[in-house]
Amino acid sequence: METVSQLGATVIDSLAYLGALATLGSRAAYYSFIAPFQGKPLRFQSAASQAMEVGVRALPILSLITFFIGLILALQSAYELNKLGAMNLVAKAVALSMSRELGPLITAIVVIGRSGSAFAAEIATMKVTEEIDALEVMAISPVNFLVTPKFLAMIIMLPCLTIWANTMGILGGALFGVAQADFTLGRYVQASLDSLYVRDILSGLIKSVMFGVTITAVGCLEGFSTGGGAEEVGRSTTRAVVISILLVVVVDLVFTAVFFFLGSG
Repeated sequence: METVSQLGATVIDSLAYLGALATLGSRAAYYSFIAPFQGKPLRFQSAASQAMEVGVRALPILSLITFFIGLILALQSAYELNKLGAMNLVAKAVALSMSRELGPLITAIVVIGRSGSAFAAEIATMKVTEEIDALEVMAISPVNFLVTPKFLAMIIMLPCLTIWANTMGILGGALFGVAQADFTLGRYVQASLDSLYVRDILSGLIKSVMFGVTITAVGCLEGFSTGGGAEEVGRSTTRAVVISILLVVVVDLVFTAVFFFLGSG
């Protein structure tokens, strides 16, 4: 009975956590898309600053990782396709894998490590130093002031980063294709483009938007939920990274299943 009780408590806590995420995400969406039409201006300068941090400054590390991922995919694909005499399909395998799955997922994981953890640490530090309480005393909504710029930056920049990641992955595959598979660079890129349909690219972009919402909600919620003391800031940051990766994988699974059934139907 004790095991069943613990399991039930875990399920209830998990559902409560998901409810808190949904509430925070919906409030951020309200301040982003509805409140501006009700006389509450957006903080564009703060959102632009967050977009620079989330997007532009992530380009070097994201480019390097996804280029190597594309190269690895090409190597692994060619290992099996060569047995079937189908080396010409390497470009297709890399392009589809990056656009549908690995591009959005790798991008999300990189952003979690860079920005999701930073969101949690920033808000947790403000909570410990009572700056959150000061905002509430001044009748300023902490969600509107702190979360909304991050929310806007993430849902705009994650799709942009995903497109860049897809491109770098294809170029990584092209390195192998040109060096070992008798492709020219132009022919490899054209083969990659010919293998992609609009739905392949859109499915990855839709996932990336949902990943951005998830990462922002988790990072900010962990920041708001932190306890007192510097040690709790570190714990909140660690929890934000771990939970974000878990939920991103779950969201990816759900949307992959939905796109599969829509495509097969």
